Amino acid sequence: MDQKTIRNVSILQSTNLLTSFALQVRSVEVKEALRLQKENNFVILDVRPEAEFKEAHPPGAINVQIYRLIKEWTAWDITRRLAFAFFGIFSGTEENPEFMKRVEEKIDKDAKIIVACSSGGTMKPTQNLPEGQQSRSLIAAYLLVLNGYSNVYHLQGGLYTWFKEELPAEAEE
Repeated sequence: MDQKTIRNVSILQSTNLLTSFALQVRSVEVKEALRLQKENNFVILDVRPEAEFKEAHPPGAINVQIYRLIKEWTAWDITRRLAFAFFGIFSGTEENPEFMKRVEEKIDKDAKIIVACSSGGTMKPTQNLPEGQQSRSLIAAYLLVLNGYSNVYHLQGGLYTWFKEELPAEAEE
C-alpha cells in the first residue's frame, strides 16, 4: 500500500466508495467493544502514536500507528517540519508507510478487529458534516478493508470515550 492511498482516503468522502465502506465497517460503542473483546476474542487495534498508547490503552490492545513522526531529513521533510512549526506543531507527522505490513505481522486477516484512535470520528451524517467526521481509526479501517480484512469494526467515540467511561486501561513504562 503506497502513501498515495492513505492521502486519498479523504477523496472517499466525496465518492460512492463511502457507501460501500459503511456497509463493510460497523461502529461499536465502547462498552460493547469491551464485551466483544472479552467474550468473542475481538482484537482492539490502537492506531494512535506509540507514546499515547504507552500512556494508556485498553488491556490487550495492539498498537500500530497509522501516522508517525516525520523521520527523514530531506529538503522536503525539513520544509514540512518548518511548516508544522509555523503553526506551533513541533512534532509533525506523516503517513506510516509500514502500517499495513505491521498490521499483517500482528493480526490475521480473519481476526475480528475493533479499530480505535483518540476521537473515533463517525460515519453518521450531520448537517455540517454530511459524510461524517473522518478520524485515524476510520482511515485505518478503510485500509484494512482494502487489504482483505473482512471483520472490521470502528470504536465509536474513540478512546477518549473509553477512558471517560472509566473502562479498564493499562499503561506501559
